[in-house]
Amino acid sequence: MIREHFAFRETITTILADSKEHIEAAKEGMLAARTDIEEFIRNEPYFQMTYEPFPVPENSALTISRMADAGSEAGVGPMASVAATVAWAGIEAMQEAGASFGLIDNGGDIVLISDRDVRVGIFAGNAKSSGKFAFIVPPQKEILGICTSSATVGPSVSFGTADAVVCFSRNPSRADAWATSLCNVITPETFEDVVPKTSSLCGVYAVSKDWIGRFGILPKIVPAKVDVNLITKG
Repeated sequence: MIREHFAFRETITTILADSKEHIEAAKEGMLAARTDIEEFIRNEPYFQMTYEPFPVPENSALTISRMADAGSEAGVGPMASVAATVAWAGIEAMQEAGASFGLIDNGGDIVLISDRDVRVGIFAGNAKSSGKFAFIVPPQKEILGICTSSATVGPSVSFGTADAVVCFSRNPSRADAWATSLCNVITPETFEDVVPKTSSLCGVYAVSKDWIGRFGILPKIVPAKVDVNLITKG
């Protein structure tokens, strides 16, 4: 397996693949998605700034439509899903290049396909359980998004208090948008009420200090020692 760090402007990623060809395909896919976003923002700068859903024309580029759709479902701005949407484009490019395994971690938002088990560590800042557990994600022929938002870790804007909210979805853009949306409002007291029961989410895992909340179908969770040096960061 090849592990490569790839950064271009705000996009800071780790790519896992079985061949250099698939690594290069991932980069091309992500750069193409970024181009779509940059071109759209030049004409619609509010798309980049708003924290509210932003409707876009029906003939918009796929990347833009995915971001707008995700923001609309989760009740947040389209840029809340930018990381996973860009990674999604990279994984699709890997698939087109023949990959059966590929993973892109775009700053804590993961998109993957896999022909093997993949261990994904759970890092939640100073929370009691942080760095002590991992998801064992079974083989995935279909693309899966595993996206995390935190009010206490990293540079992303959050209006909440949770140390980590992890969302799983076959639609990575929606996983990313929902992670942001739920992290804004989740507490141990509100968890059952705010987690959407009818959405594109497969499962939600939330951590706040010594509390853990679970919803939906989640991969097996096992004890682990998370190597913080493998966390994608600038």
